[in-house]
Amino acid sequence: MTFPRFLASISAAILALAPLAHAGNEAVSRHIGGSTEIIAPSFEIGVEGSYLLGSLANPNSYELGSVFITARVRWGLHDGPGWLRGYNQVYLLAMAEPILRGPENFYYGISAGFRYNFMQPGWRLTPYVSGGVGLGWIDSHSDVFGAQGQDFTFNILTAAGVSYRVSDHVSLTAGALYQHLSNGGQTDPNPSLNLFGPQIGVTFNF
Repeated sequence: MTFPRFLASISAAILALAPLAHAGNEAVSRHIGGSTEIIAPSFEIGVEGSYLLGSLANPNSYELGSVFITARVRWGLHDGPGWLRGYNQVYLLAMAEPILRGPENFYYGISAGFRYNFMQPGWRLTPYVSGGVGLGWIDSHSDVFGAQGQDFTFNILTAAGVSYRVSDHVSLTAGALYQHLSNGGQTDPNPSLNLFGPQIGVTFNF
């Protein structure tokens, strides 16, 4: 699969999710407890970038530049009292990651998962945590020590950060990201890769 065809497939999947944004949208709580209005978007698209460093466990000192395009659909509200007040989202994500340092040159893939947003009345800042799993492809070099053993690779993503609402339809995000790449033991050895780094982005709410 070429990268343009990959992006076209992901775009089609994201557009397929868009009608779900309007299901039950008319009267879903625009306030969670109290009377102060807050915004819990039905559907949003985020564009984020990260700079990731490989852990010391791998001898190749990986460095990756990452771009993520994510579609999120609201799935459930928690309107009780306390710091857990907020809403959940399910997401579909496409990633493209040029490898700036390491034996390989690129990684691209998809991921699906959940994100929880901690929201209080009147807040423009919304802390969040997220996690998901997926799959992807890398131009592997099995003959290089510490490189990935095959092209097909699984991924795990976890993130935590904060979103700042600029307007009803635009938010800025900043946080930290952990990414794990592995072929699930399909080759021996299986030199998995653990990456950590900052993440920033912009989100468009609908």
